[in-house]
Amino acid sequence: MTSNEHGLTRRRFAAGMVAALSAGGLARKVRAEVPQPAIDTHAHVFHRGLKLAPGRRYAPDYDAPLALYLQQLDQNGITNGVLVQPSFLGTDNSYLVECLKATNGRLRGIAVVDPAVAADELRALDRAGVAGIRLNLVGQTLPDLTSAEWTALLAQIRALDWQVEIQRNATDLATLAPTLLDQGVKVVLDHFALPDPKLGIDDPGFQAVLKLGATRNVWVKISAPYRNGPNGEAFAKQAYPLLRNAYGVDRLLWGSDWPHTQFESVQSYAKNRKFLDELVTDADERARVLASPRALFRF
Repeated sequence: MTSNEHGLTRRRFAAGMVAALSAGGLARKVRAEVPQPAIDTHAHVFHRGLKLAPGRRYAPDYDAPLALYLQQLDQNGITNGVLVQPSFLGTDNSYLVECLKATNGRLRGIAVVDPAVAADELRALDRAGVAGIRLNLVGQTLPDLTSAEWTALLAQIRALDWQVEIQRNATDLATLAPTLLDQGVKVVLDHFALPDPKLGIDDPGFQAVLKLGATRNVWVKISAPYRNGPNGEAFAKQAYPLLRNAYGVDRLLWGSDWPHTQFESVQSYAKNRKFLDELVTDADERARVLASPRALFRF
């Protein structure tokens, strides 16, 4: 090989190395610019054409369609959301599934099912993007979660690696959650665990809920402070550091509670997102809270 050929080879090698390094740097830059997930873990979608469940406590007189919810996400810098089946729609999860399929993985769902639901239906919900079931027990008779029917359902929930989300006052959650944990399922508690508004963080039920953090299999939604009485925001600011210390940032889940049913006139998506900034003042910690639901909801 002549000296000229050697020189050409060296120049080609050097050019190749520069290209490779540039490509690697570009790849690193692209990876660095991928936005960290910001996940809203609690919202509802519905419209007035849907069949309502018998025995419902409430039904809205307006529409909260998927397109409007996605608009809220986009306007508030939220990358992903979780649709929770509204109680007034009962166990007909068809609109929920329709919305999940329409968004190509941007959203996950929490369904409401009958304890005797068929395994095939649960698997179909799983394929659609459902990640758990909801027990809205406000105003309801408490179910016997140790009965044969419930233990069979919870075994299927465990096999699917789903969660069980509960809305109930803190005193009852303190006994319901351990029953679920004994059956090996992940538990999510709604709306700061709903202590007695008159007692707030001093509610013995709330204090018992704090102890559940040690299980590392319970999560708490820091959502809808207004559902904790007229002083809900002040309570939330007292509760957050206690919950953070008991559960860790990775077990706290922010939710908008959009469209804020029964509080529509005084709440908005932007207001609730802004309150998160007041609640979690450290930007890095807030980013961790917004990203923490990723694994639980399988994004």
